[in-house]
Amino acid sequence: MSGRTMRRQVSLLFSIICLGFGTGQITYSIPEEMNKGSVVGNIAQDLGIDVKRLNSGKARIYTGDSVQYVELNRGRGALLVKEKIDREALCRQTTPCALHFQVTLENPLELFPVTVEITDINDNAPVFQKEEKRFEISESAIVGSKFMLEKAIDPDIGMNGLQRYTLKPSDNFVLKLHTESDGDKKVEMILQKPLDREKQEHISLLLTAEDGGEPQMTGTMRIYVAVLDANDNAPVFTKPVYKANIAENAVRGTLITKVSASDADKGSHGEVTYVIANSMDPVSNLFHVNSEGDVILNGPIDYEREKHYRIDIEAIDSGGLLRSSKIIIDVIDVNDNKPNINMISSSGSVPEDSGLKTVLALMSVNDPDSENNGRCNV
Repeated sequence: MSGRTMRRQVSLLFSIICLGFGTGQITYSIPEEMNKGSVVGNIAQDLGIDVKRLNSGKARIYTGDSVQYVELNRGRGALLVKEKIDREALCRQTTPCALHFQVTLENPLELFPVTVEITDINDNAPVFQKEEKRFEISESAIVGSKFMLEKAIDPDIGMNGLQRYTLKPSDNFVLKLHTESDGDKKVEMILQKPLDREKQEHISLLLTAEDGGEPQMTGTMRIYVAVLDANDNAPVFTKPVYKANIAENAVRGTLITKVSASDADKGSHGEVTYVIANSMDPVSNLFHVNSEGDVILNGPIDYEREKHYRIDIEAIDSGGLLRSSKIIIDVIDVNDNKPNINMISSSGSVPEDSGLKTVLALMSVNDPDSENNGRCNV
């Protein structure tokens, strides 16, 4: 400019947003396994925005570092399924299972939080790790003797998940189902009629696990019982539940806790071995128990992926009698993640007459660590 210098102060306001704390967000609910291209919802209508605004504002979806399962069709003003969603792979047993993202607009800059809840469908049948299980039970076993059976695994939740077991025939044995405080279902086979080796040396049973979905799905395991002589006592754990803590950066081979069970029988019938039940569950591969009852870390753990582990452990004597206990392991968070700063959207230019507190850019700061380790300080 001729003759004089003009100065203006422009206050730049950067909006720092910690993901997951938006207000007034739009929520949709869809079942898992919807086909690619299926409509999630009319985002333009639900936001009260003209479809033309979506195009002029270059509307887009921001998911941070997460996989984008939903895409925006500006022309239709709709959210569509981009990738088929498997609720069990995405969230395991966590409920509710939801996707969280933002729809951003430019000129002016706007951000709208969106949540898409993924509901469960009955797409998994209960499954036993093994097709059969064998017991050797003394004919002197008393009525009421308990024999722990392997639990079936069903990744579905709610009524679509595992609901009940049946055992046929039920001449000598009946089932007893325990629903534990954490929702797990423990199943025992209980002797209700004395065994007589002279009358029946071998017994074949069929254990069926049923879910509550529509249509109902089942899984089966064959149980074979060989009737022997004398094993009157099952092992007994010193505790019904063991609790332990371990830091997420603990190395493989770290001792987590020790379990112990005793058997009142003499000789080989009193010898106890330990096993982790339901080894088909991937979580069980992270831990190992040796013959002394030492529970040892066998793989990497991450607080940000799993904060707690529940392990069913069994003590078995040589005659096949067993008891189970539970180990609850709490993972301790360490500060092993750096904050991630991501640019959500920004203006390409700033008019010289922009007012104070003009929004020029939207950024997100996210640290997956917990509490103070993950607090966003700007």
